[in-house]
Amino acid sequence: MKAYYHARAQEYDDWWLQRGLYAPRSDPGWVAERDRALAAVADLPPAHTLDVACGTGFVTRLLRGEVVGLDQSSAMLEVAREQAPTATFVEGDALELPFEDGSFDRLFTSHFYGHLEEPERLRFLAEARRVARELVVFDAALHGGEPRGEWQERVLNDGSRWTVYKRFFAADDLAEELGGGRVLFVGDWFVLVAAP
Repeated sequence: MKAYYHARAQEYDDWWLQRGLYAPRSDPGWVAERDRALAAVADLPPAHTLDVACGTGFVTRLLRGEVVGLDQSSAMLEVAREQAPTATFVEGDALELPFEDGSFDRLFTSHFYGHLEEPERLRFLAEARRVARELVVFDAALHGGEPRGEWQERVLNDGSRWTVYKRFFAADDLAEELGGGRVLFVGDWFVLVAAP
């Protein structure tokens, strides 16, 4: 998965913006819900936040307060520095966070948690709880009868094909999985959940 996202850095925002390979699949309902979900992210209270797997910074730029973005891909971080110039960025591993215990008020992650299989998910949750008092997960909703987890084939603009694991969430189930918390946004395509 790391190599896939590194290769996808220059075209990752095409998904958010429904352009390029995603333009034929563009759905006005999806776009409207995306905008509402992103507004819910922007409404989070300002905090000292670590954005794990920040990617291109497309969502990072909406976070208020002192923000540190972490990603394993130097190519993603290069784009992120342009999109979110007020944030600080660190190259590192989401499963071995290079920060002291209790360094942040909030750990935020967007469309990363759903890529984690069970062993990695448990490692990530332990690291999130170690470095921050609150965990906020923004990810894909369970909709349209999609399976809860699946292996997907994804194609990049250069024609390369990649196999990626992806889970979809019912908001209440995600809140329970995170150890209890509150649902901040739920829609057909997106969920946003905060947990202590």
